[in-house]
Formats: sequence, structure tokens, C-alpha cells
Amino acid sequence: MAMLEVTNIGISFGGLKAVDDFSVSIEKGQLYGLIGPNGAGKTTVFNLLTGVYKPDTGTILLDGSNITGKRTIEINQEGIARTFQNIRLFKDLSVLDNVKAGLHNHYKYSTMEGILRLPRYHKVEKAMNERAMELLKVFDLDQEADYKASNLPYGKQRKLEIARALATEPKLLLLDEPAAGMNPNETAELMETIRFVRDKFEMTILLIEHDMKLVSGICEKLTVLNFGQVLTQGDTSTVLNDKRVITAYLGE
Repeated sequence: MAMLEVTNIGISFGGLKAVDDFSVSIEKGQLYGLIGPNGAGKTTVFNLLTGVYKPDTGTILLDGSNITGKRTIEINQEGIARTFQNIRLFKDLSVLDNVKAGLHNHYKYSTMEGILRLPRYHKVEKAMNERAMELLKVFDLDQEADYKASNLPYGKQRKLEIARALATEPKLLLLDEPAAGMNPNETAELMETIRFVRDKFEMTILLIEHDMKLVSGICEKLTVLNFGQVLTQGDTSTVLNDKRVITAYLGE
């Protein structure tokens, strides 16, 4: 069974088809890329998968469960987490507290327990701190746990956003242009990080990316979108040598 099975989803805005008849099948543990020119509909697909938009047509199955049209929080609880092209951290919170924010689906105490600082509150907070620090160590951010998130260098803010997404314990991680704004050294490090995350957490990853070096270096399969429709799909090397793909990018 595929981890993600999307069949013929589509959505229109003001009569214009933003995504039309989009289908994809992604196996568990796969590193899959979604590419295409600017305005092709890639982020709209992510928004459909995460409940920001409700598809007009089609179905979305996550690990066999139908999540079509569910709310964002419900989809996250089902097992999809994402990052954004423009980093969305809680910039006034610490690095540690950003990751802890992602843990609240799994570590809970009542409002009364929190207000009165009852024993369960302290027990849960201790467990959350320990788990958050484990995730920060994965990304070499544990030494900056007490820093304000906005004070981290750009590349580390990207890593923190991924760490926070992983804190929700997803089955599928969506990365929206994770290399955006990075220099070549940061991009190379990011490639290793993404591979490590896939292997350590047995994670299925779908990413949007314009950096073709990153795409060719880590993605096993690709779907190419153009004008909201699937242009081609398949193994990365085959797709990147498709003349239609080259034309789509040159025409961007």
C-alpha cells in the first residue's frame, strides 16, 4: 500500500483551474520531488494535501485512510506535517519552545493542571523537554536551545522548521522549497540532512524544489507540474532528461 495515494484532485479559483486532475502515488520511505515552473500549482497541491484548501474533485489517501477535505489540524493528527517556502517559526520563542509546540499533539495536560502546576504538568513538561532536545541534537541545534528562534542563522532556521515538523510525529513530511535562500554549502548540508531524516525516522518525504542539483541528488522519483497539470512522472533521471521538462523550464 502506498503511503500517499492522490487520485484526480483539482481545484479552481474564480473559474480558473489552479490544479487539474492531479494524481500521484508515493511509497513508504520514498524521497519524492514535485517540480515545475513558477505558478505551476506546486504549493497549491501542498495546500490541498494539508487541508488549507478543500479539493473540488478527487481523493487523498494517507496510509490507506481517506483524508480528503479534512481540516489542517485533523490532517496533521493523521500524519502529515509540512514546512513552508517562507520560514514560519515562532520567532519570539526559544528554539526549544518552537519544537515543543510541535509536540502538543502527543503530550497533553489539562488547563487546570497547567495553571496549578500539578504533578502531571511537571511530568509532561519534563518529557517534552527531553524529546525536544533529542530532535534538536539530530539537527545540531541543541547548543542553541535557549536562543530566540529569530537569532538563528538562516540555514539553522530552516533546520529548526524541519525539527518542529518532525515533532508532530508525521508519516509524511512535505518540504516546500527547503533550499530557498541557501548558499551552495548550506544546500549540500541540507541534502545530507534530508537523507538522514528519511533514514533515521523511516520518513516518507515529498518536496517542492527549484534547485535541480538537490532534486537530482536526493529524489528517487519526480512529478512535473505545468499550468496545474501533470506534465510527466517517473524516475528522476528519466524525467530530467525529458525534452518537455526542459522546455517547460526554459519557457518559465
